[in-house]
Amino acid sequence: MADIAIPGVSDKYKTNDYIEALMNKERVPLTREQDALDGYKEQQSAWNGVSQKMSALRTTTKSLYSFDNPFNNKLASSTDENAVTATPGREAEIGSLKIDVIKPASADRFLSNELEKDATVPKGKYTFQIAEKKISFQWKGGKINDFITSLNKRGGEYVKASLVGVSGNKKSLLIESLKTGSENNLVFKDDALAYALKNGLIEKTRPQLTEFGSDPKTFVNPPEEAQKPAVEQDGMPAMTVENLSVDSEAKKTIVPPRSGYMVAIDPELLKTESEKIDFKFSLEQVEDITEELNIKRTTRPELPEAGNVNYDEITIENQASETNLPPVPAEPLVPITDAADFYVHTAGGTEYKLDVNALGVDEETGVKTVSIVLKDYPDADGIIIRNRNTGTQVTVSPFEAYDDKDNLGYMPVHPADKSGDAIIKYEGITINRPTNTIDDVVPHVTLNIHNKTEKTATIKIDNDKDGAKDALIQFVGKYNQTLAEINILSSNKPEIISELDYLTDDEQEAAKKRLGMFQGDFSLSNERTSMQHIISANYKWSDTALVTMLSQIGISTRASGNGGGTYSPSQMRGYLEINENELDQKLESNMDDIKNLFGYDSDGDLVIDSGIGYQLDQQLSSWVQSGGIIATKNRAISTKITASENKIKKLEDQLEGKEARLRAKYGQMEGTLNSLNAQSNTVQNWVNGGRQQ
Repeated sequence: MADIAIPGVSDKYKTNDYIEALMNKERVPLTREQDALDGYKEQQSAWNGVSQKMSALRTTTKSLYSFDNPFNNKLASSTDENAVTATPGREAEIGSLKIDVIKPASADRFLSNELEKDATVPKGKYTFQIAEKKISFQWKGGKINDFITSLNKRGGEYVKASLVGVSGNKKSLLIESLKTGSENNLVFKDDALAYALKNGLIEKTRPQLTEFGSDPKTFVNPPEEAQKPAVEQDGMPAMTVENLSVDSEAKKTIVPPRSGYMVAIDPELLKTESEKIDFKFSLEQVEDITEELNIKRTTRPELPEAGNVNYDEITIENQASETNLPPVPAEPLVPITDAADFYVHTAGGTEYKLDVNALGVDEETGVKTVSIVLKDYPDADGIIIRNRNTGTQVTVSPFEAYDDKDNLGYMPVHPADKSGDAIIKYEGITINRPTNTIDDVVPHVTLNIHNKTEKTATIKIDNDKDGAKDALIQFVGKYNQTLAEINILSSNKPEIISELDYLTDDEQEAAKKRLGMFQGDFSLSNERTSMQHIISANYKWSDTALVTMLSQIGISTRASGNGGGTYSPSQMRGYLEINENELDQKLESNMDDIKNLFGYDSDGDLVIDSGIGYQLDQQLSSWVQSGGIIATKNRAISTKITASENKIKKLEDQLEGKEARLRAKYGQMEGTLNSLNAQSNTVQNWVNGGRQQ
């Protein structure tokens, strides 16, 4: 049987080889255009690479002269970081601070009696209050763990509860305030109060009073005033203890007109942060002493005449007596009213006048109550009463000192800690604050209080030299990377790549493909020249400037030195080097000069308009900004890519039609040949059959 040949399927006559040979010649324009398209895409990728490196350099450059430049950053170090640290702002003054931490701020932490493992909390309304903030919720009753979860969910940043293991299987409930400060007491209300009392978190109490100021032996004359108020008049008697009287039975001190006294404050009272002193006083009108004082001031003794002696016709006059009486006052004294003053006296001699109207007055008795919060006067050593009045008597009760926290009516049974203010001494001045983060004592510096200091801690504020150095190193690195990319694209010298020893093998291979890609594009060469000019220029930002060039801080093309006075290939190509020793010295002594070197205001309009950072930023901006040089070049390449892709599509369509036509023709030819072969075989078979007959 003869072989079956199917046109276009079998390749009996090698027509596929003929068609492929013909099509290869037809594909030459397509292959050429595809190579051109690949080249356009590589160029676009190369420009994008330049844009990335320039953008990275621009970002780094901008950070060197912007508002948040590293040259204004400050660091703080403490000789006792366990007790106090500091966080300086950019405007902080360089120098040292002397800090004593008397005590850090604390918060109330109440611990209950021991509870059983399966303890429950009864149903009720549980309310907890810290200052003006209330946390209140209805509890349906249940396990203590569920109660803790419910309270913590609502407590937020104010209240927290937890269980503390104390012994065996028993635990104690710890409820704590999350707000420090003496004003942030944790107060239990509603059913929370009943639960706290029952389980030993708190107990009822009354303040223990310390009474003083009722023994006349403890009275001393008030100190002389450095600056007397306007009501005082020359000729008024000094205020002393001479005419004071004490009514022991009624427990009151009577201060007549123009009298006064000072009572010492026990230093032990100052040790309790929440200690207060209360006292009462009242005023009573008495006979005014002004008229009597005026009479005494104007009355003069009557002296007899000197007389004379007569002898015959001679009269001898006696010499008049000589007296040194003070002159009669020109103005009489006037009565003084509403001038009974009370003061807190400090160890340094300062007096603070008390507001006697702060707590109001009892309308029935006319008695006023005065309260002294001792934490407001950490150096207090006495209380002064001055009755300046001439017709008013002052009655003063004994002074009562007590812990104001105990005055709440309840106190912790097992206090883990008590709320209190942070107390520090800054440069010898005692300061109270409710939190351990204090930002209003030293300008632009936040003090972080941790523990009590054993001795005075010194906090040093200095420039962040390491941060500034790192920023400059990053700048040099980005600059060199940008310059290297420009060199690779604009020159075809292989040594340019081999000099970049920081490139990996894959990066070197990729760089070789880009080598000399834009050799004829002078814009890159011009950009390199502009960048090098900006880097090496002199910026005279001030007549007294000590640093006006980058090379003066140890950054230049020859910063490391090469001994023989010759340039290395990398130096010839403009790469920057860093002399770290020289840079460290300049950062230590000329930080402000270095800051101005990268950006300064040259015309006084408070806008930076010159400096290495500013100039380089402006130069790079023209390349990488929207509509800049690189964007323009990429648009042109994108146009070529689009045109090339359209041309390739057209050529592919043409080749597809050409190949289809060739295969049709060769298929027809194969069919004809197959038909002829079949006829030939038929004839041959007929001939062979006739011979056999």
